[in-house]
Amino acid sequence: MTIAALELQVVDRNSAVPSAEYFNQWVEATLDAVDADRTGLAIRIVDRNEMVRLNREFRKIDAPTNVLSFSFEPIDNVESDFLGDIAICAEVVSSEADEQGKQWLAHWAHIVIHGVLHLCGYDHEEENAAQEMEATEVRVLAGFGYTDPYGVDV
Repeated sequence: MTIAALELQVVDRNSAVPSAEYFNQWVEATLDAVDADRTGLAIRIVDRNEMVRLNREFRKIDAPTNVLSFSFEPIDNVESDFLGDIAICAEVVSSEADEQGKQWLAHWAHIVIHGVLHLCGYDHEEENAAQEMEATEVRVLAGFGYTDPYGVDV
């Protein structure tokens, strides 16, 4: 079992956020599922304004999103277990869960797992890569008893 070195920063104090224990479980299960070499990461729970700023600066999109991942690449000849940073907008995640009729905690798990997979090199830009990423998300979520967020029960 992977032991993640997770730093959790909760900046948005006005929104409900799962406990640190859940974040640790989701991160560790994801890292185990992909047999990750590096295990350090930071997750920052941000408000809508900070997420809009980040999305505008890094993706040129002037709107909030649920999660952004920022991979870390160590410089040559420096070893590091650090994978990168994840920003999650609590307000967006909660709104999505309500709008999509998803269980709140299951949606949070999905967003965290999705962000960690991005740090591990997964993406959803091309169809094959998206299918692989989604299958991994579904498999990790099923380990917690959560259903397929893409609409097909596991």
